Amino acid sequence: MNKKKILNDPVYGFINIPNELVFDIIEHTYFQRLRRIKQLGLTDFVYPGALHTRFHHAIGATYLMQKTLDTLRSKGVMIFDAEYEAALVAILLHDVGHGPFSHTLEFSLFKDVQHEQISLWIFDKLNKEFGGRLELAKQIFTGKYHRKFLHQLVSSQLDVDRLDYLKRDSFFTGVYEGTIGAERIIKMLNVENDQLVVEEKGIYSIENFLSARRLMYWQVYLHKTAVSAEAMLISLIKRAKKLTQSGKDIPATPAFRIFLERNITQQEFFDDKDLLDVFAMLDDMDVWGSIKMWQSHDDVVLSKLSNDLLNRRLFGIRLSNDKFSSEQIDQVLQQLLAQGYSAQEAKYFIQKGSISNAAYIAKGGSINILMKSGEVVDVAQATDLPNIKAMSKIVKKYYLCFPKNLSLPV
Repeated sequence: MNKKKILNDPVYGFINIPNELVFDIIEHTYFQRLRRIKQLGLTDFVYPGALHTRFHHAIGATYLMQKTLDTLRSKGVMIFDAEYEAALVAILLHDVGHGPFSHTLEFSLFKDVQHEQISLWIFDKLNKEFGGRLELAKQIFTGKYHRKFLHQLVSSQLDVDRLDYLKRDSFFTGVYEGTIGAERIIKMLNVENDQLVVEEKGIYSIENFLSARRLMYWQVYLHKTAVSAEAMLISLIKRAKKLTQSGKDIPATPAFRIFLERNITQQEFFDDKDLLDVFAMLDDMDVWGSIKMWQSHDDVVLSKLSNDLLNRRLFGIRLSNDKFSSEQIDQVLQQLLAQGYSAQEAKYFIQKGSISNAAYIAKGGSINILMKSGEVVDVAQATDLPNIKAMSKIVKKYYLCFPKNLSLPV
């Protein structure tokens, strides 16, 4: 079988599959599932073009990893062939543990189980299937390999994961202010004392990268309409789980039903080895297919939320620098009670929480600049540009979502 395939990517153009191992992983059912998980969850409710998938992103990140490793080799950084292949596999599989709608349902379908942990379990399972050939990739993925810069390329403040998703998400949403010079940044990368660094002449590209990331968070990832849609979906899943676990007949696909019937914890994933395979069958289509069936359910909350989501009748959303008071929330609740909902039903139409945006957090993994003098300094100290220092501050906002026909008195 010819495994020297070429993919035509709308962002980078033609991408060559680098070797047989990468090809075989891409062909695996665990990876093919990523075709059915949208990269940006419900963001297409705001930007209709945001229909790209985790599959697109993983392939793009692998392409950028290949370019980065080639650049580092050209600068004299010794990277063995086994390390080269393992780094490609590590970035290829970095998001394989994502559930339906990416981050949206991460803490609704499971309890205290993050997608990174599921990715690691899938790594282990694939490693067995491939006869241990993924062991080095796993070490790089988890940061246990002794050459730390390889892990930094997979997960850090300036990894190829971020380089791809910013460039790709900007392209598909049409938010061109979020465009970054990924190729320029890659050309400026180097390794010093086993740490990933950016050569001094690339500092303005890093400033643009951080500025674009901050802008993309407010305009795309944390767009208030997308937050509202995700809040509705979370409420809907909570209601479906509540009804299912109380014995109600809630139609769902077989894989989805298992996660509705049980509040699955990390320990249960360890105890029930079949759960990982069930999870690997779960994608956006399971959820949307089930929601379409719920439209006509006799439970008023389930049918109302399902119909509203399918027809984009979204909650209104209020943002504030301060937490919403219990009095304000009660005012919304009283309006729902006046419409005939019970107290138990009404709570599904009110969602509160917070969103935060920090483009750059130096603590725990800074972006290091290699100065012409040979000194390595944090990017925030390497420049007198005030923007980078300002972007280091965490901005937090609180939100309250509820049906648009209700009001929130000041």
